[in-house]
Amino acid sequence: MITLLLLLSACLLTCMGQVSQKFAVESWRDLPEGWALKLRSPWLWSALFCLGLGLLVWLLVLQRLEVGIAYPMLSLNFVLVTLMAHFVFHEHIDGRHWLGVALVIAGVVLLGRQV
Repeated sequence: MITLLLLLSACLLTCMGQVSQKFAVESWRDLPEGWALKLRSPWLWSALFCLGLGLLVWLLVLQRLEVGIAYPMLSLNFVLVTLMAHFVFHEHIDGRHWLGVALVIAGVVLLGRQV
């Protein structure tokens, strides 16, 4: 059970990191050229924090699961980021993409039986 929670935590942290990256670059649109102001973005630091913590949790997952099982489970990130893109950023997701999401979920369910 702890392994599954760690795996889900790694996925959520990675997803939050990706979404924070998107918010960071969106906030940079009105900034002048150069990195000084961009490096002060709280979204950038949020992304680094989430991705760094996600990496540490991922290492705990790898201590408990074979990489051949654990790594494909990270494809849940594809599902989570797609949902965030659609509902938070209002991006258009076509039918083929949703079919891919459904197939990823089916694959994760099949692999999840081994966790």
